[in-house]
Amino acid sequence: MATAQRKDPLPSFCFRVKIGSMPGDLFFKSVSGLKFETEVVPVREGGANDTTFMLPGSTKWGPIILKQGFTKGSELLKWRQAWVRGDGMTRHNGRIVQLDTSLKEIGAWSFVRGWPSKWEVAEYDAQKSELAIETLEITHEGITWA
Repeated sequence: MATAQRKDPLPSFCFRVKIGSMPGDLFFKSVSGLKFETEVVPVREGGANDTTFMLPGSTKWGPIILKQGFTKGSELLKWRQAWVRGDGMTRHNGRIVQLDTSLKEIGAWSFVRGWPSKWEVAEYDAQKSELAIETLEITHEGITWA
């Protein structure tokens, strides 16, 4: 009798990110927005008054949201500013790499043709002693798990 392999849930705190030609791996406080859904199209057929057929429509991809401490040389802000100026509107493929607790790669989310659609920095408040956090939203054309 074969022994079933145990499948533990993956830790959400062990990950790294690679975006296109940006130098090295990028590390973030958080990554969110790894989601997609298929639109449901209700269709009523003439004469069939007892049901509505639910057909699959187009698939929508949510933006990937990256958060990290804001630094003077932010590559994310440089990328966004290039898009705003229109002088380097480069789309990048990228990977969010899932690691296990020994930092071994166990899979990755890959996105295609991403571009920086929104950037912001957290509120500056003299009454708090917190780090400045920058947030970048990447709009893309699809994600896959591998």
